Amino acid sequence: MLGSGRTSFHTRIRLIGLRAWASYPRDQHVVLGTPVCLRKGFHSSYITVPPRLDLDPKAILVLAAMDLDLSAPHSLGTTIIGVTYDGGVVLGADSRTSTGMYVANRASDKITQLTDNVYICRSGSAADSQVISDYVRYFLHQHTIQLGQPSTVKVAANLVRLLSYQNKNMLQMGIIVGGWDKYEGGQIYSVPLGGTILKQPFAIGGSGSSYLYGFFDQAWKEGMSKDEAEKLVVKAVSLAIARDGASGGVVRTVIINADGMTRNFYSGDSLPLWHEELEPHNSLLDILSSSSPEPMST
Repeated sequence: MLGSGRTSFHTRIRLIGLRAWASYPRDQHVVLGTPVCLRKGFHSSYITVPPRLDLDPKAILVLAAMDLDLSAPHSLGTTIIGVTYDGGVVLGADSRTSTGMYVANRASDKITQLTDNVYICRSGSAADSQVISDYVRYFLHQHTIQLGQPSTVKVAANLVRLLSYQNKNMLQMGIIVGGWDKYEGGQIYSVPLGGTILKQPFAIGGSGSSYLYGFFDQAWKEGMSKDEAEKLVVKAVSLAIARDGASGGVVRTVIINADGMTRNFYSGDSLPLWHEELEPHNSLLDILSSSSPEPMST
């Protein structure tokens, strides 16, 4: 926070490739010698504006990019969601793959197919979750050939659980398994870090889930329609993107029911903007070349 004792406000700027928060006074200039708090995801760092220099707030973002600690521990974050509704399930995820402060992939697909009727949402280490999904897909393919019919969601979830638990000392991942079968209908299973398995009406995971527990307690209800469930998932992911620096990009959803599977895509500029968020920008240069932002009304 600013040390000048003057009124300040937070401006959140959604960037593709960089996410930073800057706090500065309402007169749009930082007074000399002021320490400025820059929050990146869950962490905070401070830079000090040099004495005898009034700095335009947009330049703070440039200093933030230059001041990042490259040796800091890597934070692998995401937001994944699975919701049951009356007749099936809806899975959703953001698309940002981060390696610490660096966005390694801004349009990754975190919803992976296991069988025609079972999909998983992956969080944590991308390498760990990908190799586990490959193994489970292979075993389920053999299982389907032996039985002569599609495997159930419970079998797929227990295979994920078995591999996660047996290798819990080497894996850093959390997985949500969702699907539909003719025996139990739509089902959601959560397999968090360590290999526990939990059957739930809805499940959330990843670093963005910290901001969503209270929201889901209030918003989720039994007997939702397909459209209601998908709107809930898209809204929840966009809320997590607004608050979690490790979540971002686009929103992907997968709907699974008795009729099959449907994939939907929601681009970043089509998502709702929440409290104090500004319009998306393609790069930092777009912000620097634009005029100074007007103070937001309270």
